[in-house]
Amino acid sequence: MALYRHNSESLPERRDFYGAVIRSCDRNENGLRFRRGRKFGRVTKRRLSAWTFLLALMSLIYFSVFGMKLPFHGWQDFGANISISNFLDENPVEPFISIESSHLLPGNNQNTIGGSHYRLGLEVPNKQKSKHRKQHIPCEVGFVESVDDIVEPKDAMNFTQFSIGYINKEEKLYGHDTYEPRFGGHQTLKERENSFYARNQTLHCGFVKGPKGSPSTGFDVHENDRKYMSTCRIVVSSCIFGSSDFMRRPTKKKISEYSQKNVCFAMFMDELTMTKLSLEGHVADDDGYVGLWKIVVVRNLPYRDMRKTGKVPKFLSHRLFPSARYSIWIDSKMRLNTDPMLILEYFLWRKGAEYAISNHYDRHCVWEEVLQNKRLNKYNHRAIDEQFQFYQSDGLTKFNASDESTPLPS
Repeated sequence: MALYRHNSESLPERRDFYGAVIRSCDRNENGLRFRRGRKFGRVTKRRLSAWTFLLALMSLIYFSVFGMKLPFHGWQDFGANISISNFLDENPVEPFISIESSHLLPGNNQNTIGGSHYRLGLEVPNKQKSKHRKQHIPCEVGFVESVDDIVEPKDAMNFTQFSIGYINKEEKLYGHDTYEPRFGGHQTLKERENSFYARNQTLHCGFVKGPKGSPSTGFDVHENDRKYMSTCRIVVSSCIFGSSDFMRRPTKKKISEYSQKNVCFAMFMDELTMTKLSLEGHVADDDGYVGLWKIVVVRNLPYRDMRKTGKVPKFLSHRLFPSARYSIWIDSKMRLNTDPMLILEYFLWRKGAEYAISNHYDRHCVWEEVLQNKRLNKYNHRAIDEQFQFYQSDGLTKFNASDESTPLPS
């Protein structure tokens, strides 16, 4: 152990962790000892810094020239195919407002395709993600000040009137030994085409039962819930299936006392979601309410795909609420912060409309939605392509941004 002198006392010299300061001692002109570190430690540090800098420089050059490509699921074989499927064949009868943030495509990509596939002339652009995300500012809506100022116009339902019946049961198809009951029934293309005309008719619209003795086709709810839904005249509805989201309750302080008493707030969910939400603190009371939401538990889901199952309460609200005059659909990712009566007054009664749907915050054309859904790999790509091709054969054309008031052909 080396010693050094401090105030005429000999104290032990403390050495650093690396032991690289093995000191050589000299004396200055005053006879005091001073230490001088060996050159070995400085050289080692300089070499280590040089090698580290060289390695970082080589890595930077490599990634700049060759790029960093990671194998993402679903992009290998069909990265350039685009399409969409939005299952809009059913037409609600009652005036309807849809407020949502999700994409048009229902489905969860648990099936991938390898091999042959359709190419519809839509290429996925190989764009790098922008460092700055688009900023979307909520638009201002000119609602009236109070629900007390609202009066439903007498001619609010002054539209083409016709009688619609629904096929509730199908018998076994002749010549089909492997007949399987379906929730949507077995609609032919000709029946589908005829269902688009506003005239008296009976058509397929979900909830189709099979022959006597056949199992349920799905979307079973308790009889008490059916009775509750049959009494609703104005409905706000949403759904969560497959425990895919958490519950967003309507902002109660912004909902008038009139709406709380006269509007049905129905939240559809499966048993799995109900269990998870209960663990998160959303426990229904004795009447089945969580806040303003009336919880309607759905058993025996008609589709394995949770997004497709979610289209049942979204597009077939007129089947679930047969007495409703108005219905408002809220996407589960959104929270209702406005009184539903103010929404009806602004979007329907004031404008003399029977249907209103929110504009997408970023995309306005089906072709753009096709690109996005294939980028996100949301659904079976071949099935999406077939559906999109089917829509085009029906006469679907691109959205004309120069004239936003022109409706799409159908």
